[in-house]
Amino acid sequence: QAFFCLLLCIPWGSSCPPSCQCTERAGAKAVLCSSRHLVEIPKDIPKDAVFLKLDANSITRIPSNAAGLRTLDLSSNRIRNIPKEALLTLNAKLRLANNPWHCECALQEVLWEARLDPDSVQDITCHTAPREEYVGKPLLQVLDAGVNFCSVCQRTTDVAMFITTFGWFTMVIVYVICYVRHNQEDTCKHVEYLKSPSSTQGHAE
Repeated sequence: QAFFCLLLCIPWGSSCPPSCQCTERAGAKAVLCSSRHLVEIPKDIPKDAVFLKLDANSITRIPSNAAGLRTLDLSSNRIRNIPKEALLTLNAKLRLANNPWHCECALQEVLWEARLDPDSVQDITCHTAPREEYVGKPLLQVLDAGVNFCSVCQRTTDVAMFITTFGWFTMVIVYVICYVRHNQEDTCKHVEYLKSPSSTQGHAE
C-alpha cells in the first residue's frame, strides 16, 4: 500500500529530465513525463517550467516546492491522500483524476482550497472511505449529498473522548463501591466479635 508524503527538496534543474520530453511554446516551457513508469517526481525538472505532466505513472508523492508551475497533472497515478501542508506554496492548477483516493477530511479540504482543473474534478473518486456507501462515488457527488468528512472526524474524536471519560468514571465508582462494602464487612465482623460470648466474658473478667 502506497502512502502519500511530501517531497521537500526537489532540485529544479535547467536541463530536461532524460525520462521526459521538454517543449517550449510562447516562452512557456512544458515538461511531459506521461506514461514513463515513474514512481517519483524526476529530480531535474527545469526551474523555468510552467507545465508539468506526470499522468499515467506510479507516483505516490507530490512536490511541495512546485510554486512556479501553472499546471501540474498527476492524474492516473497512485496517490491516496494529500497533506494540507502540500498546498501552502503550490499555486499550480492541479489535475488529480483517477487516483486511488481515500476520502477523508484532508481530501475534502483540498477540494475546497486547491486550484483544481474543473474538467478533472468529477473524476476524483473515492477508492476507500469511512463508509462503504461512498466507495466508487465521485467525491464531489458525496459532498453535494451533504456529507462532511471533517465533522465525521470531529464526531469520532468526541465519541472516543466520551468513552474514555465514561470508562474512568465507571472505574472510580466501582472502586468506591468496593471500598465501602469492604469497610462495611469489617465493621460487621467487629460488631459480631464484640457481641460474641467470649468477648463478653473477657470484658467481665
